[in-house]
Amino acid sequence: MNSSVGFVSLGCPKALVDSERILTQLRAQGYNLVNTYKDAGVVIINTCGFIDAAVEESIDTIKEAMAENGRVIVTGCLGAKADLIREHCPDVLHISGAHAYEEVVRAVHRHLPPPTDPFTQLIPPQGIKLTPRHYAYLKISEGCNQKCSFCIIPTMRGKLQSYSLPQILTEAKKLKEAGVKELLVISQDTSAYGIDTKYQDVQWQGKTIKTKFYDLCEALNDMGIWVRLHYVYPYPHVDDVIPLMRDGRLLPYLDIPLQHANQRILKAMKRPANTENTLQRIQSWREICPDITIRSTFIVGFPGETEAEFEELLTFLKEAKLDRVGCFQYSPVNGAKANDLPDPVPDNIKAERYQRFMETQALISKAKLAEKVGRQYTVLVDDITDDHIIARSQSDAPEIDGLVFVEPSPDVVAGDFITVTITNSDDYDLYGRVEK
Repeated sequence: MNSSVGFVSLGCPKALVDSERILTQLRAQGYNLVNTYKDAGVVIINTCGFIDAAVEESIDTIKEAMAENGRVIVTGCLGAKADLIREHCPDVLHISGAHAYEEVVRAVHRHLPPPTDPFTQLIPPQGIKLTPRHYAYLKISEGCNQKCSFCIIPTMRGKLQSYSLPQILTEAKKLKEAGVKELLVISQDTSAYGIDTKYQDVQWQGKTIKTKFYDLCEALNDMGIWVRLHYVYPYPHVDDVIPLMRDGRLLPYLDIPLQHANQRILKAMKRPANTENTLQRIQSWREICPDITIRSTFIVGFPGETEAEFEELLTFLKEAKLDRVGCFQYSPVNGAKANDLPDPVPDNIKAERYQRFMETQALISKAKLAEKVGRQYTVLVDDITDDHIIARSQSDAPEIDGLVFVEPSPDVVAGDFITVTITNSDDYDLYGRVEK
C-alpha cells in the first residue's frame, strides 16, 4: 500500500506551525512525505481563508490536487466554510478547521492506514520543521478575543487558548538544542498570552513562573538565542518588555499591527483609538531601547475612509518613522462586520492611496537604512548564492522584512552569525562585507 502523504501549507506562519505538527505526528507513525501529487496516497491541504485572495488560492489548490490526485483532505482556516469547499470540490475526503491536528491524523488513518512498522526513531526531538534549520516559529496560543470589524479569525480559530508555559519553554529548549538560532514567537494576539488562564502559576526548572506575556518573554530571553516577537497587540503592559530588549537576547524588534492612525477609523475597526498616545509610546520605547526596530501593518481604503483621514495616516507615518511597514488595501471578507459599514471606498481610490502610502514609507525606510551605512552589525546567514551571502540583521524577520546582501566570503554557511560592515543601502535592503 502507498503510505505516502503529500502536503500543501498555505497562509501565515501560524498555519505553518499547524502543518509542522500534523507532519510530525504522521511521520512518527511511519508515513512517508512526498512533494508531488502523483506520488501521494493522500494529499492534505492546510488552507487560508483570511481574505478573498487567500480563499481563492485555497480553492484553486484544492481543485488542482483533486484533478491530479483525487484523494484530498482539507484543513485550516477555510475549513470553517465547509459548504464553500464542497460547492467547488464535493468529493474531498474530509474537511476540518484550524489547529485540528488529531482530527486530520484520524482522517488520514481512515483513508490511508498507517504502515505496520513505523520508525519513530527517525523523528528528531524538535519534530518536523518546514523552515530552514537555523530558525523556527514558536506558537504560544490559538485563537483571539479581539473583535476587529475587518477580521473573521475568531470565528475560524476560536477564542484565545494559551498553551502551557512549560510546554512552550520545553519546545523552545528542544529547538535550541537542535541548532535553531532564532525563535519567532507567533500567535493571533501574542501580548494577550495567559489572560485566559488568569495568569496561573506554573513550575519550570525549579522556579515558579506566571503564565503571562512578560514572564514568557523573560524566560525566552534566558535561552541565549535570538527571540523575535510578532503580532503584539499594543496593551499597556507591552511597555514592560522593552528593557528586556535593551538588556538581553530578546531582539529589539516589536511587530505591532496598528492598522490606522485616525481615531474614527480605529473605532470603526474596533481597534485602540488613541494615536497621540501611540506616538508617545513609540518615543518612550526608543528612549529606553535606541536600537529598537518597530514594524507595523496598516489598512487603507477602509469603508468610509475620507481623504483627510488618509492624509492623517500619512502624517502619522512621517512622525512615527517606523522601521518596517506593511500595507493592505481593504478587502471585504465574507462574514466580517466591516462589510456592513456605509460608504465603501472605490477600488481605484484604494489603489491610489496604497501607492501614496508605499511611496511615503519607502522614503522613510530609505533614509533610516542610509543611516546604517558604515556601521557594523551581527547578521544571521539565511542562504549562500554565487553572488551574495544573503543574511538578516536583528531588524529583519524572514520573508516579510529586508535583507542584508553580503559580498561572498569563504567558509560562511547558512545558519552562521557573522559580523558585517554596511557599505550601501536602498529603499528596503542593506549591502555589506564580512569583517574578518
